Amino acid sequence: MKLYEGEIGKTYIVYSVMVKDAITRRLEALGVNELTPVTLMNKKGSGTVIIKVRGTRLALGRRISEGIEIREAAKHE
Repeated sequence: MKLYEGEIGKTYIVYSVMVKDAITRRLEALGVNELTPVTLMNKKGSGTVIIKVRGTRLALGRRISEGIEIREAAKHE
């Protein structure tokens, strides 16, 4: 599922990041890599989301949140 489709308050694992290379590199620098746990803090109807990753809150627009595939985190992850 796409990042913006997740439920607020749940933790997910980043499965893949499919955005422009420059944005991918920036997200990696901020800690949004494959297999990284992210918590969905808030989301707007427009697709904008606020996530918590590695102790930092990030706001991402719809284009970026559409390019991030996630899956639900298992209890032990």
